[in-house]
Amino acid sequence: METRLLQILVCPVCKSALRHDRERQELVCSADRLAYPIRDGVPIMLSAEARPLDAASTPAA
Repeated sequence: METRLLQILVCPVCKSALRHDRERQELVCSADRLAYPIRDGVPIMLSAEARPLDAASTPAA
């Protein structure tokens, strides 16, 4: 995922910054606890496509 693109993308629900999870190929919103998938290099920024994060799936910051 291109760094410049990551700098301008925000969560479509709350407009918070997103973190790129390279291992899972997702963009993660810590505020809403949602993960948006990246498919074929394209971020899917639809709230209907977001996966809710559970406590076990988030690394300690």
